[in-house]
Amino acid sequence: MITTYLFYFLSFLAIMFGLMVVLSKNPIHSVLYLVLTFFAIAGHYVLLNAQFLAAVHIIVYAGAIMVLFLFVIMLLNLNKETEPHKSLWLKASAAVASGSLLIVFVGALKNATNIPATNVANPNVGLIENLGKVLFSDFLLPFEVASILLLGAMVGAVMLGKKSIK
Repeated sequence: MITTYLFYFLSFLAIMFGLMVVLSKNPIHSVLYLVLTFFAIAGHYVLLNAQFLAAVHIIVYAGAIMVLFLFVIMLLNLNKETEPHKSLWLKASAAVASGSLLIVFVGALKNATNIPATNVANPNVGLIENLGKVLFSDFLLPFEVASILLLGAMVGAVMLGKKSIK
C-alpha cells in the first residue's frame, strides 16, 4: 500500500520537475530540474526492485551527463541579446506539431490495460548480487573481452593525447 502512494508521489515529482525543465527561463535551472527528474525516475527503479539500475541511472545521467550539460551551457554563455528570436509562424507550427503528438499519445494509450509491476517471478531479479553471479559465471568471457577492449581504448587515448618529445 505504501509503495502505491510512493509511486504516485514519485510520478507527481517526475512530471512536475519535467514541466519545470521545459517552462523554466533560466537554462541552469532547467538542468537542475532535470537532475531532480532523474532522481525521481531512479526512485521508480528502486520501487521495481532494480537497485543496480537506479544507481547506474543516477551515476550516468545525473552525474556525468548533467555535468556535461552544465559545462556546455556555461561555455555558450547564453543571454537574451545573443539568442535568436523565433517567428510567430514557427511557434504556431511547433504548437500544432506538439498538439498532434499529444493526440497520438492519447489515442495510443486509450485502450491500454493496467499491468501491475509486482508480478515478478523472482523478487531478487534486480539485485546487484545476482547480476554479479551471472556476470562472473555465464558471461565471464564477454566481460573479460570488453575489459581488454576498454583497456586498449584507454592506452590508445593516452598515446594520442600525449605530446611527442623531440
